[in-house]
Amino acid sequence: MENDKNPQAKEACCIPKKKAVKCNDVTSAVYCMGFIGSAVYFIQHATSFWNGVLGVLKAIVWPTILVYKLLELLKM
Repeated sequence: MENDKNPQAKEACCIPKKKAVKCNDVTSAVYCMGFIGSAVYFIQHATSFWNGVLGVLKAIVWPTILVYKLLELLKM
C-alpha cells in the first residue's frame, strides 16, 4: 500500500527494464575474420584505388548482402 501514497514509486515499478544486448566474443571474432578476409579479397581484385575503397565498404556490409542473396534465392 505504500506505492499508493507515492505516485512516483508506482510509475517506476511499471516501467519495463531494458535488456542489455551483449555481443558474444566468438561471433565478434568470426565477423572480424570475415571482414578481414573479404577486405583482402576485394582489395586484391580491385583495379584502381577507388575500387579498393569500394571493396573495403563492401567488406563492412558483406553479411547483409549474404543474407539478402540467401533470402532472394529461397524466395522468402
